[in-house]
Amino acid sequence: MSESTQTWRGTSHEVQHSGPLTRLGMRLFGGRRNLQTNMTLTLMALPGILMLLVFAYLPMVGLVIAFKDYRFADGIWGSAWVGFENFRFLFGTDTAWRITRNTLLMNSLFITTSTIASLVIALLMNEVYTSWLSKYYQTMLFFPYFISWVIVSYFVFGFLNDGTGIANQALTALGQEKVAWYREPGYWPAILTSAHLWNGMGFGSIVYLAGMLGIDTSYYEAAEIDGANKFQQIRYITLPLILPLIIILVLLAIGRIFNADFGLFFFVPRDNPMLYSTTDVIDTFVYRSLVKLGDISMAAAAGFYQSVVGFVLVVLANWLVRRVNPDNSLF
Repeated sequence: MSESTQTWRGTSHEVQHSGPLTRLGMRLFGGRRNLQTNMTLTLMALPGILMLLVFAYLPMVGLVIAFKDYRFADGIWGSAWVGFENFRFLFGTDTAWRITRNTLLMNSLFITTSTIASLVIALLMNEVYTSWLSKYYQTMLFFPYFISWVIVSYFVFGFLNDGTGIANQALTALGQEKVAWYREPGYWPAILTSAHLWNGMGFGSIVYLAGMLGIDTSYYEAAEIDGANKFQQIRYITLPLILPLIIILVLLAIGRIFNADFGLFFFVPRDNPMLYSTTDVIDTFVYRSLVKLGDISMAAAAGFYQSVVGFVLVVLANWLVRRVNPDNSLF
């Protein structure tokens, strides 16, 4: 009898004479010895798994509110069932199409600009990583990520307010007319994109820089021997080797494309109704539905719609990547 057969039979005998939880663990980890080896790692992951269950999966029971006329007095299960009435009312006006368009367009713009800017900064940082100034550059680029959007909104207001804003003072000094920034929605896609880049490109660049630092330096040494300059090394070595990382991060971003940054879209434009045509997104609409209108069912319907479409988009994007290169897909 071979050693593998004896091991399998021994494992099977152990599973049959163990408790139900132990049998489950042994089947998952492949025997008592492997179960004991991985028990420490399992216990380390347990808090994260429990947090995911409590905050991500258990609240999914509340999705039923989207199909009910929710009343506090009646509770979730006692409220009247209305089917798709909340969705019909939501899509019966131009509000749903406006918030969907703004969410998709702005997040698409954020994904594109952030990916390009983060890659460029990471490539530059990779060239000066051995310098003592690299730590200073990383700190300065990463610092805005920790600043609250509430604070940023005051910076933006001080820069763009109609009376004493720095932007209007500069325009006046150049002989131009002042711009009523908070009454002109057409300017705000560029303003919000600039604020998003300032806040997030430092964090994104560090992620890409970590991927670049993991590339074997022998590739660059061989390229230098063959006479390749820096741009050729970036084009033929760096970018192809970190392409899987780029694809994974873009796919994850597409999965959140229907989840707008609430702080950015609510605080920076100061929740100005005159700017809703370009700054109102699904998250701000859900907030107003809850706080100002008190319509929990409508907010739940909008959130449900947001989650379903986001899931469909990430599956579709992953399918497209798998058709081109299966090795770079998530699943």
